[in-house]
Amino acid sequence: MNNSLQLDIPKRGMPVTIVTGFLGSGKTTLINQILYNKQNLKVAILVNEFGDINIDSQLLIDINDNMLELSNGCICCTVNDGLVDAVYQILESDKKIDYLIIETTGLAEPLPIMLTFLSTDLKDLTYLDSVLTLVDSENFTPDHFDSEAALKQIAYGDIILLNKTDLVSQDRVDYLESYIKTINNGARVLRSEYGKIPLYLILDVNLSNLEPYLIEDKNHQYELQNKPKNHLINDGFTSISFQSKRPFSAVKFQENFLEELPKNIFRAKGILWFQESELKHIFQLSGKRYDLQVEEWSTTPTNQLVLIGRNLNPLMIQQGLTNCLTM
Repeated sequence: MNNSLQLDIPKRGMPVTIVTGFLGSGKTTLINQILYNKQNLKVAILVNEFGDINIDSQLLIDINDNMLELSNGCICCTVNDGLVDAVYQILESDKKIDYLIIETTGLAEPLPIMLTFLSTDLKDLTYLDSVLTLVDSENFTPDHFDSEAALKQIAYGDIILLNKTDLVSQDRVDYLESYIKTINNGARVLRSEYGKIPLYLILDVNLSNLEPYLIEDKNHQYELQNKPKNHLINDGFTSISFQSKRPFSAVKFQENFLEELPKNIFRAKGILWFQESELKHIFQLSGKRYDLQVEEWSTTPTNQLVLIGRNLNPLMIQQGLTNCLTM
C-alpha cells in the first residue's frame, strides 16, 4: 500500500497534526509508525508529557534533533507561550521541516492546543491539518474512567483511530465505532493494530476546520486563565515518577510491584534495568495489560518509571519500588 505523500506546503504553511488520545491508547506507537514510513518527509515531533520524566521522547525512533520536549506540565491548559515558542523554533530551523506532529499527554484537552494555531501569529505560518484521536479498543468504555479529557479528545477529533483492534472482537469494534459516532458524527473513523495505518489516510488530509471554535475561544480562554488545569483537577489524575541508578531485582519487581499493583493505576511506562539482564527493558502498562520489550542499552543503565492514576499514595508506591531494588 502506497504510503507516500505529496505535500503542497509552500502555499499553506507548515502542516500540523495533533495526536491525542487517552492514557495508553498508542500515541507513541503511532508516531513511530509515521517515522518508519515517512520516506523523505522531514518530520518534527513535539512531545508533551504529564510528569517529571519524559519517557515518550526516549521511545521515539530516528528523530535526531527534530524533536522538542515540553515536559512536567500540560500544554493543553492555556494558549501556551512555551508551545508557541517551540513551534517557532521548528519554523526557524535551518533543516526546513516539512511537517509538525504534536503528541499530547494522555490527559490533554485538544481545544486550547487547536486554538493556539488560530489565535496567535502561528495562524499565518502554519495550518492545522487535523486532530487525530487514538482510542484503545480493549480498555475504552463510555465512561472511560469518568474522564472529561477522554470525552473531549473524541469530541474534537477529526480522525478517530480505533487502535489495538487485534485484542478485541469485531462486535466490540463495531460497538465502539457506533458509540463514537454519537459523540462526534463528523469524524472519520479508522481502525488499526499497533498503530499501523497508511500515512495518506492521516497526514495532509486537510480535515480540520477551526472557524466554529472562534466564538468558543473567548469563553474558553477566560475559563482557562481563571481555572488553570481545571480538567486535571476534575479528573483527579496524578503522576508519580521514580528514578534510580540501582537495578531492580526482576523477582522482586514481579512479586512485590506488578502483582501488588493498585487498581487505580491506569497507565505506567518506563525504561527498566534488571540485575539479571544486560538488556534495557521497555515497560508499558495500560489498564490490566502490561508488556516488556528488550533492546540494547545505548546509554548508562538506569531505572525511569512514570505511573498515572487516581487517588495514588506516592510515598507507598515509591517505597514499594525502592524495595524492589538490589542492594
